[in-house]
Amino acid sequence: MSRRPMSLKGVNLSGADLTEANLWGADLTEANLTEANLSGANLSWANLTGADLTEADLFLADLSGADLFQANLFQADLSGANLSMANLTEANLTEANLTEANLTEAYLTLANLTGANLTGADLSRANLWGATLTGADLSGALLIDTVWKDPSPER
Repeated sequence: MSRRPMSLKGVNLSGADLTEANLWGADLTEANLTEANLSGANLSWANLTGADLTEADLFLADLSGADLFQANLFQADLSGANLSMANLTEANLTEANLTEANLTEAYLTLANLTGANLTGADLSRANLWGATLTGADLSGALLIDTVWKDPSPER
């Protein structure tokens, strides 16, 4: 018996306490999660396309492989979160706290990281092509094989 992903598409969970919730693979497309507490939650492989996570608490959350395309994470706390292989293309991470976050192999193409705190974050093999990093703090961040610009095609 296969497990179907939970569908919470467009749901309003603003301010909800979802501490350590298991939302693995859930469809949270365009969900309102502003100021929600998702600390320690399992959101791996969840679809959060266009979701509003403004000021959400995602401390130590597992977002590995999650789709956060065009998600709003303004002032969200993602400290210690696992965002490995996550799609953050065109996401708004303005003033987000990504201290010690795992962003290995994450896609941050055209993401807005203005004023974000990436202190000690692991951005190894992450793609930051076209990302805005104005005022971002990358102190102590791991930047091994990080992509900063469109790679040249092989000839």
